[in-house]
Amino acid sequence: MFLKLYKENPNPRYIKMILECLADGGIIIFPTDTIYGMGGGISNPKVLDRICQIKGIRKEKANFSFIFHDLSMLSEFTRPISNNVYKMMKRNLPGPFTFILEANNNVPRIFQSKKKTIGIRIPDQPIITNIVSEFGSPIMTTSLVDEEDEMGGYLTDPEEINERYKDIVDIIIDGGAGENTASTVVDCTDNEILIVRQGKGILD
Repeated sequence: MFLKLYKENPNPRYIKMILECLADGGIIIFPTDTIYGMGGGISNPKVLDRICQIKGIRKEKANFSFIFHDLSMLSEFTRPISNNVYKMMKRNLPGPFTFILEANNNVPRIFQSKKKTIGIRIPDQPIITNIVSEFGSPIMTTSLVDEEDEMGGYLTDPEEINERYKDIVDIIIDGGAGENTASTVVDCTDNEILIVRQGKGILD
């Protein structure tokens, strides 16, 4: 299903369909403030299995992040962080960053790395953050890499994404053209700030 949504006044009927899809363990493709993402709810293990199958990767080697609607979800899924890290995140979010933090026991074990960490995204893209807010739980996300591109680039055109994935995922959200630069990954697990991958975001 291909649904066109706008940042301002998104179609309530479409939002309801997306929320029902997520609740049923469906897979959606959605816009962020960087590249398009693919994901689903975190409570159904079959979501992870299905996405790994789609991407042709093993669960053990998969890198997934959680999309939060705002920083209020932090304490529910991560271990306590220092004031410095919190202030830095508050300055830079919402924005094109993935912050790696220590996971707490509310994060399903299948999503935790061997170091028991998770990546946190709060994109500056109200379409997806509003969906997460209404869903009431984070959405796991992984990048939409163009596997057929020798350079391993990202798919940015919603029409092209729909053509490629319409028979593979449940809903594709057209939120306009995507970026072709991924988020900046920042490791905060030792309460020190380490840029692991420089992407679109310039850390303040």
